[in-house]
This record gives sequence, C-alpha cells and structure tokens, in this order.
Amino acid sequence: MTMSSGSAESVATPAPFRPDEAMPLRQPGVGRAAATGVPPVRFVDLQAEYRELQGEIDAALAQVIQCAEFVLGRPVAEFENAFARYCETAHAVGVDSGFSALELALRAFGVGPGDEVITAANTFYATVAAIISCGATPVLVDADPETATLDVHALERAITPATRAIVPVHLYGHAADMAPIVELAHVHGLRVLEDACQAHGGRYRGRRTGGLGDAAAFSFYPSKNLGAFGDGGMVVTDDEEVADRLRLLRNLGAPEPNQHQIRGYNRRLDGLQAAVLMAKLPWLDHRNVQRQRLAARYAQQLAGLPVVLPNTAPWAEHVFHLYVVRAPDRDRVRALLTGAGVETGIHYPVPIHLQRAHADLGYLPGDFPVAETLSREILSLPMHPALTDGDVDRVADALAAAF
Repeated sequence: MTMSSGSAESVATPAPFRPDEAMPLRQPGVGRAAATGVPPVRFVDLQAEYRELQGEIDAALAQVIQCAEFVLGRPVAEFENAFARYCETAHAVGVDSGFSALELALRAFGVGPGDEVITAANTFYATVAAIISCGATPVLVDADPETATLDVHALERAITPATRAIVPVHLYGHAADMAPIVELAHVHGLRVLEDACQAHGGRYRGRRTGGLGDAAAFSFYPSKNLGAFGDGGMVVTDDEEVADRLRLLRNLGAPEPNQHQIRGYNRRLDGLQAAVLMAKLPWLDHRNVQRQRLAARYAQQLAGLPVVLPNTAPWAEHVFHLYVVRAPDRDRVRALLTGAGVETGIHYPVPIHLQRAHADLGYLPGDFPVAETLSREILSLPMHPALTDGDVDRVADALAAAF
C-alpha cells in the first residue's frame, strides 16, 4: 500500500485505512482542485453506491437488527445460498474476510507444514500470507505480460514433490487462464484454489469465476465489485467434504454449541454484512456492465497515448474491479494527475518476492522480471459504477496533458 506524506490537512484528517487497496493519492493536488471548486475524480465512491441502494440496504439491516441474528443464522445462510447460485457452485461458506477465505480453503484441502503452494508473484499480500498461515511455503511464478495473471508456461517448472496446491489469482477482474492450470493440477494430483477476490461476476470461457477449480475465495472488502460495510469473505466449492470442513473451521470446530470436533477458528461472516451483500447482489451484473462500458470509453479516449491499456484475453470476460494502465515514468504521471484532481492507485507497487516480510523465501531482484516491470509501470485509474463519461474524459485529458 502506498500513502502520500500529505500536508497538515491530511494529517488532521487521515484517509481511512485500506489494507487491500492502494491508497488514492489525494495530496497536494487534489486538495488544490477542490479548493478551486472543481471536485476530484474519485478513485472509488462508496457513498454514491449507498445512495443508490439506500432503501434496500437500510431495510435489510433493519430486518437483521429486529431478528437479532447477528452471527451466522438465517441472513448468512440466505446469502450463502444466493451467492452459490450466482457462482454456479453447490456450496458457499461465509467467513470474515478474503484472507480467511483463502486460508481456511487451504486448510480444508489439508495444506499444512512441509507443503508448497504455488501462486503469483504479483498479487496482494494476503494471498501469500494465507499460505504461510497454514504453515506451508509459498512458491512464486511470474506474471503473463499480456494479462498480468499467472504465467501458465512457467507453472510446471515450479511444481515439486512437495507441491500440494496452486492458487491462481484473477487479477483486477480478469480471470487467470484456468484450463491449463486445472489440467496440470490433475496430472500432478494437486488442488486448485481460485483467488477470486477481485473477480466477482467475471467469466472464463463462459463459466463464472469461482466454479473453475476445487474451491474459490472471494473478498467482500467495501471497494470490491460486491462489497460489504466492512470486511467479509466467502469460499465457494462443489466439494461437499470441503464445504463441511470449512463450516467447522470457521466456527471453532463446532457443528453445534459446545461440541468441538476439530481445532477451528472464529472466522464467521456476521449477519449485518450478509444482509448488505444480499441487498447488493441483484445489482452486481448491472454494475459490472457499467464498469465494462466505462472501460470501453477509457480505451477509446486513451487511444494514441503512450500508455499500455488493459488487455482482455478472448477467453475472459473482464469485470474491471480496477482499470490498470502501464505508463512510462509512472510516478511523474501520477503526480500530474493528482495535480489535475484525479485520484489514482497502484496495485501493487512491490512484488511479493521483494517484500521485506518474505525475505526468508530466498528470492532476489530479477527473479520475476515481468512482475517487477509491472510494479514500476502500473497505474490504477478511477473505476467505479458512479463514474460518469465526463469523469473518464477528464482523466483522459489529464493523462494527455501529462504526456
């Protein structure tokens, strides 16, 4: 995550902590734009989403408060059933975060100390943290330069006798190339866990993300395509045994009060978050279409500029959780956009193998050249359903001026 050092104003009114998103660069330029009466182009706009669905959300929250089913209970079960149907899977198990979804799914697979789990070098920290939390060792693979998802051509070289699972990441709303990954996993007897935390509603060869491997982990962090009013997560799967074990793991190992069958955790999705998500779910496809339309306008308006636009593979339906371009001299360009009142993000500025927390993995600079190049060039532009055509045009004009 990156944060601007800011002025006295930013110290007095700090931006909210956003652990799984790059912070929008707000100071000093956005402040100046606001001072001149020109509102900033927001990187995300959660207030606008709430205003649009306020009636449905408020009613759903009031219903949970009245029935007082705050932990698991009917609101969670109803949302689990609806989300499983949406993802075209047999089961969905609600948990308290995307990180918990990843970790508990791996534990449900039986991943533990001595095992290796392969994942992408260019992902959010939580993907690898979940592997380590199981006691396993993450093994990294470089990114595909066209889609920025896991390079399937490098995958087989990373498999060893200790490999237990593969965690492909559907990055920015674009699915990883799942067919060769699943085929390779089948040959070697490995489990596949989709990290679908950025791909709610995306598709791969016509199938929903979430139903492509042995299980999939989703995050409902507020800024996701389907976001809660806090943290939340979900694991979807067609494997009944995995689903049953997940239900135990999230609830202290107990299928009923005071009957603890295994050593579990307190990782439950609460009823209020489930109610918010249930109110939003019917709108998810509509909002994804809005994102796709905005992405098409970006592509039209940015054509001819010296930036690399997002590529969508012919087998994927991109849902544009993020609209990420590649720009030379990215940091200078970002600063100029800030001065023009355009909030931006970087997803992600430091690849996993260069994070200080993972120095013990033994990777060195240069080990994953595509991921490292991406980290120096990627720039996330404003992308959310409340964005207007005029906002997109303003971003495009600011980028043109920067060059």
